[in-house]
Amino acid sequence: MMLTSALPRALIRVLVAMAAATTAFAIAAPAAHAGAIYPIAEPDGFYYGPGNLADFAPGDILGSRPVAAHPWPGATVWQLSFRSTNSAGAPIPAVTTLIIPAGGGANRPLLSYQPFVNSLGLQCAPSHALFDGGLKEAGALNMLLARGWALAVPDHLGPTSAYGAARLGGQITLDGIRAVKRFAPAGLAGSPVGLAGYSGGAMSTGFAAALAPEYAPELPIVGAAQGGLPVNPGKMAIAVGDTPHPLFGLGFAVAMGVEREYPSALPLDQALTPAGFALRDRIANACTDDIISAGAGHSIGEMFNRGMENDPTMIAAMHDNALEIAPEIPRAPIYQWHGGSDQVPLDQALATAGRYCAAGTPVQFDVIGGDHATAMLPGAMRAMNYLSDRFAGIPAPSNCR
Repeated sequence: MMLTSALPRALIRVLVAMAAATTAFAIAAPAAHAGAIYPIAEPDGFYYGPGNLADFAPGDILGSRPVAAHPWPGATVWQLSFRSTNSAGAPIPAVTTLIIPAGGGANRPLLSYQPFVNSLGLQCAPSHALFDGGLKEAGALNMLLARGWALAVPDHLGPTSAYGAARLGGQITLDGIRAVKRFAPAGLAGSPVGLAGYSGGAMSTGFAAALAPEYAPELPIVGAAQGGLPVNPGKMAIAVGDTPHPLFGLGFAVAMGVEREYPSALPLDQALTPAGFALRDRIANACTDDIISAGAGHSIGEMFNRGMENDPTMIAAMHDNALEIAPEIPRAPIYQWHGGSDQVPLDQALATAGRYCAAGTPVQFDVIGGDHATAMLPGAMRAMNYLSDRFAGIPAPSNCR
């Protein structure tokens, strides 16, 4: 993925294409702004690590608790707090939700499922949204549980809801799997592992697969399924240009999320117009639907000052979270699907898959009729069958050429 030197503009355009939104809002002169705007703090102490967090290894369990009230009849549900690592290499606390269906026994297949959270508020994270009706994919988990698989659903945007920081999401995903396998009551220490996610969830899934050989080589990952994958948000942003876009809000939210993870690399204070400051304040704690409605129909030129396009630290932050140019290569087999008329560029996804093929990774890439929304379900059904075969030890198919 070649991200040209055009960032806050390019950055947002990319992020814009990833999603975005907003309706009309009053443009008031911003109050004092200084640095990244972080979400309202999580009130639940379970989400915070101990003072000696650095003494724990990635994936070590910091706390656990059962969840008695949940929507999966017969299942046993826990939440685990564990130690992970952020993009600067510093220790952070993270949380995953573990769901084990009734029946079966120890070491059943374990699927780490990364939802497309696309949000900036901590209350939107899966560990909350799975139980309050906020997670759009929650119903689909029943189909996975019906296969007898244990599910790990990590809060893969991390403790600051850094939407767009996909490398962080991959590390949190892998450390969440480590925590689940170290959690003795679950009986999953010897389980084979699969990864799955769509759209924003596919970004964390894709990075988890790519980082695993070096970051978590001990994990027995048998396959990864990723659909509608934005492999180069920067390129996407450039392609969108300065035209109003119905999903502008999501792109803007990506800029905010990346700034949270790379505060010195993406100084939005120097790039935003008064309207941009107003939108940033409005969505700083918002979930997906509110972000989209807040940004719908807006454009780069409204929210960003010209200039800042050649900042090398900003470009580096974008590159760091783009699978198209990330040097890491997944070694586990990949199933990837994409809508033939997807708003997320198909050619970029194919090129990235081709790079994996050239490195010897088996990739089955299916182009499905429809756009980003309509391709999700039919591809997901194929993806689950693909992972079922990997869990069964059947050799992975490939249409690499």
